[in-house]
Amino acid sequence: MTNTQSEVQTVNTPAVLVDIDIARRNIARFQAYADQHCLNVRPHIKTHKLPAIGEMQLSAGAVGITCQKVSEAEAMVAGSPHILDVFISYNILGSEKLERLAALARKVKLSVVADNITVIEGLSAAFASEPSALRVLVECNTGADRCGVSTPKDAAALAQQIAKAPGLVFGGLMTYPPIDSGTAVECFMTCARTLIEAEGIEVPVISSGGTPSMMNAAEAAVTTEYRPGTYVYNDRSLVMRGVCAWEDCALTVLATVVSVPAPNRAIIDAGSKTLTSDLLGLEGYGHILGRDDILLDQLSEEHGRLVSNGAIGLKVGDKLRIVPNHACVVTNMVDMVHVVEFQKPIVAWPVSARGKIV
Repeated sequence: MTNTQSEVQTVNTPAVLVDIDIARRNIARFQAYADQHCLNVRPHIKTHKLPAIGEMQLSAGAVGITCQKVSEAEAMVAGSPHILDVFISYNILGSEKLERLAALARKVKLSVVADNITVIEGLSAAFASEPSALRVLVECNTGADRCGVSTPKDAAALAQQIAKAPGLVFGGLMTYPPIDSGTAVECFMTCARTLIEAEGIEVPVISSGGTPSMMNAAEAAVTTEYRPGTYVYNDRSLVMRGVCAWEDCALTVLATVVSVPAPNRAIIDAGSKTLTSDLLGLEGYGHILGRDDILLDQLSEEHGRLVSNGAIGLKVGDKLRIVPNHACVVTNMVDMVHVVEFQKPIVAWPVSARGKIV
């Protein structure tokens, strides 16, 4: 056991651990792929919500960051003088948010997304008298059936609305596609770009995203930018998809066995308020590192139940590291993460953008 591993055993539980060496390796891996294929990287920080990791991604070669909400972007910008280019990938509505958005745009290079005229009208009203125009990308539905215009023709029509709106400039096209849907992205975006350019409007960015498909991102040759999120930490769902291995999982939950009420059952102090209740189609709520024979089969708010077909071989006080099903949600459940680095003391980092959902 290394000094770092023994120090982990002293951390108060439940706790979220981040192996920063693994995170750096994950960042470098995709950046190398993107560089090879001439793709800009704009990582989504919703996974880590940490300005320091955002800085690592920028240092590795990212062109900027992606945030989901205005408050998340505010926290990241406030937390680092190096975060100067931000894309908010969510329809923004309401005077309070728009006022804050305008204030943020005075500090950094800012771009946002829209998939309907109501959002565009609100953005235009907020930025018509601002010193710099706001870049607005059109969100396109390439199969995920979440937000996004449904056809390339609709994308072109919305691009024209943006281009003529006071205070706005058309910034390009974006999508969050289903897994391994490069062909759909290529077809939709190529057609939309052709229609938009036929109107004399430049399409400077075509942005796609999603960690599960990131190492196939270049299959959609029309894409100029990619927005991976979970890749920085990885999680059980990605291991089960074959995207990564357990040794690529930078985020784990440290939990303590608090009860062994039966030979084949144990209870830990991490429940749904730490691990989240996301199953993502998997059996159980996380993977116990080094114990493939144990299933984390049940969570209540502060209890996790471990079961085994045979004797579980645990005692009260034992500490276990768990790879959660969905790392992104775990980050938003805690005030701080404990950063583990080889041959260095464990340090606690506040999760600056935790709870920033408006």
